[in-house]
Amino acid sequence: MSDSKGLVESKGKSESSAWLFVILAGFLEVVWASGFKYEEVPSLVVLIAILLSFDLIIRATKVIPVGTVYAVFAGIGTIGTVIVEIVFENGSVSPLRVALILLLLACIIGLKLTNKEGDV
Repeated sequence: MSDSKGLVESKGKSESSAWLFVILAGFLEVVWASGFKYEEVPSLVVLIAILLSFDLIIRATKVIPVGTVYAVFAGIGTIGTVIVEIVFENGSVSPLRVALILLLLACIIGLKLTNKEGDV
């Protein structure tokens, strides 16, 4: 009985780690995607961010379905790069743009909440 409890705890930790990998990879995507545009970001930083983000994504897909991982990764990257653009370039902040970003965020949260066995 204690073996099955340990297996459940191990799986929970593994899934938590996988979600952490996805979130970190999403933030790294913001770094490398922004680095393509802004010359202030050194090419080596962009390269390292690309390699690390994809390594983290590969690790996460061993635990979480690929479609879910990629959707969350791309969503975090999209939201992050839009925020970087707004902050560093005084990009437009229209109500529609904010609503669409919030909708994307809600979809990301929904994917995470529905990621259970049998939902794939």
